[in-house]
Amino acid sequence: MTSVEEIKTLLLKNKLRLAQELKQSKEAVYLIKKSTHSHLTEEEKKKIKIQLLDISKAIPAFAVFMLPGGALLLPILIKLIPDILPSAFKEDL
Repeated sequence: MTSVEEIKTLLLKNKLRLAQELKQSKEAVYLIKKSTHSHLTEEEKKKIKIQLLDISKAIPAFAVFMLPGGALLLPILIKLIPDILPSAFKEDL
C-alpha cells in the first residue's frame, strides 16, 4: 500500500468516526432537551453521561492539536494517554 492510499484510508476511517461522534452528540442534545419536559430512563441518562465524557475528552485533544507542533505531539500523547480520545475514535479490539 502506498502512502497516498494509506492516507486516503485513514481519512475515510476518521470521517466515518467523526460522523458517528456527531450522531451521538445529536442524540445527547435531543435527550437533554427531552429531560426539560419529562423524566429520562436510566439508559438515556447513561447515554448522556457517556457523550458528555466524550466531549470533555475531545476538548484537551483539540487544544493540544492547535498548539504549534501539536500535530506531532498529539499522536505521542495518544500513545501515553489512550483515554484522551472519544469512544468513536478508539480502535476496535
